[in-house]
Amino acid sequence: MSETTAPATVVYESSVTAVGGQVEEFLAHGMLIFFADESPAELHDMSVRHTATVSDAGPRAGDILSVGDVSMEVLAVGSVVSDNLLQLGHLDLKANGLTEAELPGDVNVAKQPLPLPSPGDAFRITRSGQPSPGESP
Repeated sequence: MSETTAPATVVYESSVTAVGGQVEEFLAHGMLIFFADESPAELHDMSVRHTATVSDAGPRAGDILSVGDVSMEVLAVGSVVSDNLLQLGHLDLKANGLTEAELPGDVNVAKQPLPLPSPGDAFRITRSGQPSPGESP
């Protein structure tokens, strides 16, 4: 019996609907904040708003997080990230290179410039396939 690797699976996907006026300031500090469209108005200026089309799971280390055409490997995920994303559409993306989350809501990726999303861009989390048994006898 041989092992094969299952294809990558999209566990979360949404479409950016609006980008707040303060988002570029947060980008300068290596941070992007996401909230679902239904978030309170006081959060709109500082966040990227989006509408989910697939919301099966939150991110975990090793997943690929994509914003528009830019893809990044997730290095660390805080303890409340999955619940926040699935219930509120909320995620704090930090390009700090840390392999342990400093705060329960952090999702860490390598130190790198983060993209400035535009309405219509995809926000996606992809999970690599895990080795699975080959064909059954």
